[in-house]
Amino acid sequence: MACTTNIIFVDNFIKKKISIDNKIFSIFIFVLMISSTSSASEYRPKNFEEIIGQDAIVKTLNNAIDKDNIPQALLFCGPRGVGKTSCARILAKTINNIDEDFEYNIFELDAASNNSVEDIRNITDQIRIPPQKGRYKVYIIDEVHMLSNQAFNAFLKSLEEPPEHVVFILATTEKNKILPTILSRCQIYDFKKVDSKSIRNLLIRICKEKKIKHQDGSLLLIAERSDGSIRDSLSIFDRLVSFTDSNLTLDEVTSNLNIIDFNTYFRLSDLINDKDIPAILCLYNDIYDKGFDDLNFLNGLSKHLRELLVYRLNSNDKLSDHKSELSKRYIEHSKNILDKDLILMIEIINETLVNYQRVNDKRMHIELCLMKIASLDSTKKKNL
Repeated sequence: MACTTNIIFVDNFIKKKISIDNKIFSIFIFVLMISSTSSASEYRPKNFEEIIGQDAIVKTLNNAIDKDNIPQALLFCGPRGVGKTSCARILAKTINNIDEDFEYNIFELDAASNNSVEDIRNITDQIRIPPQKGRYKVYIIDEVHMLSNQAFNAFLKSLEEPPEHVVFILATTEKNKILPTILSRCQIYDFKKVDSKSIRNLLIRICKEKKIKHQDGSLLLIAERSDGSIRDSLSIFDRLVSFTDSNLTLDEVTSNLNIIDFNTYFRLSDLINDKDIPAILCLYNDIYDKGFDDLNFLNGLSKHLRELLVYRLNSNDKLSDHKSELSKRYIEHSKNILDKDLILMIEIINETLVNYQRVNDKRMHIELCLMKIASLDSTKKKNL
């Protein structure tokens, strides 16, 4: 089906007689014809055991299934890409004891593009008919906060008194936009961002299965950049696998993600320890000229100092995100800076981040922060 669609698209492309270089056009056609399934689709969870980072929700749903106490209206809310829709599909299949043949039992509606009263009335008409297979007809309404007020009001009666064979699963990234009358009729499940370690472990598993090489720390960078979203991390991962030709090195990952590499932060912490302010300012000037975002730079420096503190306190086994060769570097560098100084440095950075939007000369604001950090021994805390 996908291949047929691609052929039609290419045919239409040719018919438009767009002028394009023959070599580029050939590559374009080749990519379309061999396009493969994305990792986000390939590794979408198929059962509750594969759901990552939502243990409390999975346990609650499993208990409800075991006790045959399924709510007729559930609201899954939380950030994007954390498993709301996947969890809804798994729940729908599980309570119907079906796997593949579910088209007559599970109905999905994207409220972002189907948000009118008429769309809701269609559902109201459908729910009266019992399922042809299985026990329940399950309606999954994604981005439910996009429904109009009139649609919400039309939906209210069905949600309040649904037939026994109907289960509604609503999903949203913005619970605050849903009417209180809707919220009061749903059992609410709050999904959380997935921690970086769990995402990294998933990426490690994918690399093993697909025989993709990766340098220590590269997968953690991808996990951290995704901000707790599994879907975002897999999209970034796919792009970087193509960019690096299935060899994820730290240099290429940091370059592609436009983030500062570990070597720069280690060099900076060495200069801070040496109190070499001119060299620190020169290093920051290089970072500034390369166009790196100031806030990302400060957050990265804060995380780096936090890692040094963790290793200095010998808590790396439980608290550190880094392993192998990178951890050895942190162990060595942590010996050079006192833990009290590290705590003060992180406090200074946090204060700088809080005040960043208030200042006019942001470059000077960052430089002042770096000079304060490098002058800790000669500056009293109350003057920082």
